[in-house]
Amino acid sequence: MSAIPVPSPQLQLFLEHFGIAVAAITGVLAARGKQVDLFGVIVLALVTSFGGGSVRDLMVGDLPVVWLRSPEYLLNATVTAVLAFFIARVWRLPRQVLLVADAFALALFTLIGARKGVLLGFSAPVTILLGVITGVAGGILRDVLLGEVPLVFQPKIHLYATAAMAGAAVFTGLVRGRFAESIATPIGIGLILALRLGAIHWRVTLPVYEPREDPAPPPGRPNLNPTHPDL
Repeated sequence: MSAIPVPSPQLQLFLEHFGIAVAAITGVLAARGKQVDLFGVIVLALVTSFGGGSVRDLMVGDLPVVWLRSPEYLLNATVTAVLAFFIARVWRLPRQVLLVADAFALALFTLIGARKGVLLGFSAPVTILLGVITGVAGGILRDVLLGEVPLVFQPKIHLYATAAMAGAAVFTGLVRGRFAESIATPIGIGLILALRLGAIHWRVTLPVYEPREDPAPPPGRPNLNPTHPDL
């Protein structure tokens, strides 16, 4: 049996730099209306860009985390954040721009994480999990710093982590099925974008857990449950 194809270092490097730049932009756009200064915006951009990868690398024991070993990643995120900060001050971008940029960051980082799982030889479930964590953890940390419920945990979020999981699963399945990673990668990215942006457009959501309330007692019926005075 032939070995699983090893991800191309050149493609991995391109995805990482592109994903970092897009994530930095989402960090800047998320700060709109929060009265955050330039330093704070840069911090948000860095957290968004490197949060998911840092959590992933800590989990797999790949230390120091990738952006500490590659200062060009830090330079990319910082320069992108500063440029986006001043551009956003001149042109007011609609919220849909943030959602689209966030979808691209989600897709790119999910595939970066899944590709690293393949490179390190992890099983398919672990590879998918690494992809999802890389895709969503940076956004979670960004939203927590802004004092908001993380996007991935908000109700009716329109297939956020679900899209990441689907894309990572398809990519992993294709690679383990001996497809070239140069083919599997754009398919995985395209699937995540299609699911996420399509769900936003058509307002597709997963069912929300809403437990049924106990029925109210008939009028005049005595309460037989002292721990629940309304019963």
